[in-house]
Amino acid sequence: MHSDPIADMATRMRNAHQAGHTSVSFPHSKVKELVLTVLKSKRYISNYSVQKDGKFESITVTFDESRNGFNITRISKPGQRIYKAHDELKQVRNGFGISVVSTSQGVMAGFEAFRKGIGGEVMLEVY
Repeated sequence: MHSDPIADMATRMRNAHQAGHTSVSFPHSKVKELVLTVLKSKRYISNYSVQKDGKFESITVTFDESRNGFNITRISKPGQRIYKAHDELKQVRNGFGISVVSTSQGVMAGFEAFRKGIGGEVMLEVY
């Protein structure tokens, strides 16, 4: 059992990409799937799929091979949650990256939350 499944997902993705793998698998959760939807819409990953093996589900992520660099960092942790108002959401790497924010209207990129005028928990930074 992992104490922070989002950090586990981020670490598996970062390690697999740095090792040159084209895909990586990890246990499924709804929040992970929402985060991956944001990453796919912003073209940080190529695709993801959910497989069911008996009673367990897993997610397989396929990386975008045209992207050379890829780094994903956990910001808000179980021991220290990080919440930001919409005017506190900052650019990541001068606009070359995104933050993934969990808001009252769902999980979205940081700049989308800023445009909608809503804040939330800053889960990840991807660049």
